[in-house]
Amino acid sequence: MDLKSKLGFLRAGKLSPVDNARSYLEKIKREDKKINSFLHVNENVIEEAKLLEKSKNRGRLYGLVIGVKSAINVRGLIANCASKTLENYRATYDADVVSKIKEEGGLIIGMTNCDEFCCGSSGEHSAFGPTKNPANTNLITGGSSSGSAAAVKAEFCDLSLGSDTGGSIRNPASHCGVVGVKPSYGLVSRYGLIDLSMSLDQIGPLSREVYGSALLLSVIAGKSKRDATMFNSKIPEYEKNLKLNEEITVGVCKDFKDLCEEKEIYELVEQATGKLVKNYKLKLVKVDLKHIKLAVQTYYPLVYTEFYSGTRKFDGRKYGFKIEDVCGEEGLRRILGGKIITQSEFKGMYYRKALKAKEIIKQELQNAFKKVDCIISPAVPSLPHKIGAKIPVEAEYAYDAFTIPANLGGICAGVVQAGNIKGVPVGLQIMCNSFNESKMFKLMGAVESG
Repeated sequence: MDLKSKLGFLRAGKLSPVDNARSYLEKIKREDKKINSFLHVNENVIEEAKLLEKSKNRGRLYGLVIGVKSAINVRGLIANCASKTLENYRATYDADVVSKIKEEGGLIIGMTNCDEFCCGSSGEHSAFGPTKNPANTNLITGGSSSGSAAAVKAEFCDLSLGSDTGGSIRNPASHCGVVGVKPSYGLVSRYGLIDLSMSLDQIGPLSREVYGSALLLSVIAGKSKRDATMFNSKIPEYEKNLKLNEEITVGVCKDFKDLCEEKEIYELVEQATGKLVKNYKLKLVKVDLKHIKLAVQTYYPLVYTEFYSGTRKFDGRKYGFKIEDVCGEEGLRRILGGKIITQSEFKGMYYRKALKAKEIIKQELQNAFKKVDCIISPAVPSLPHKIGAKIPVEAEYAYDAFTIPANLGGICAGVVQAGNIKGVPVGLQIMCNSFNESKMFKLMGAVESG
């Protein structure tokens, strides 16, 4: 059953929130040992569903079951960021996005696995074991929102929330074969998100279809007095207008081809793009993004510096353990890298240079959007590797080569499936200028419908 139909059944009383929650809860307990997508399940979800049924709340998410990445606070549930640092930290408040979900009748079923403190692109860096890809359990899910993508793909929930700093929603969406969206910077409140890099982080939705991601984003978006980076923009109901019936200029860039390690991926996305252009009579234009190759090198000095700064609160005094004493290899690499970069003798030189490069890439994207309405690229440059395979750090960092530019530019980007290669899902990424999510969703819907 598609999500729109299910929501209609819930509203009409043909399916109860209790039955919906119970079916997912039972499936998680029965099947998630194979996937490891949830770190903690909300054992009170059935009682919460019963209270919802008795209430007058018939909100836009009425009775839908939602998983939440373990880096986002949900009151009463353990939000440990998949780290021993906060292993027993139970959230004392709801993140803004969680409050909005509850206000609209959504039910939080549990906290999903992820790379530790969102540090990773494979889903293997959790202190509680890797998340396995439901599309092929021998392969990585991608990261860092590994559990959120896997839980949706395995049908353990209707929708899920992830966070995206350089591709952490879109990367696993591509590998698992689901729909994932990174909203424009400033569209969704980050209050309640345990940050990786606050100048880049965004919370966004994952779903099995474009409609679900559009619906969830329309609920969680909007100005918040608790997040000073928010823009006061009117939020449309994205899910109500997914039909592509306007003139669109599609941008493609040969520089992405040069970054694609497996040419089959680029060819598949190129074919899907050609089909989209032909079916909807769109205009295709080549754009130049010559500095896009510097995105990964620009991104990591920013992340190292901001992650190091953000983790100084994890000193083991107020809660949890000192992060340096218990975190994994990737988290420690970023902490130590940030510590070196921010040493007084460097006077912020590397961070400032990265900020300058970020502005160059951002301006390059803005110049491109003067010519085109969207830019289409692959979501990832290579297929997912086998869990446990030893790959160079540089190779894992390169997984986000196509997704990082959207974070640096503050624009919106979504991933929808282009097809499969060797039975493995491959995502197509659609980038649009800031606060053009409506246009992005229409294009994603067009790709989805074929």
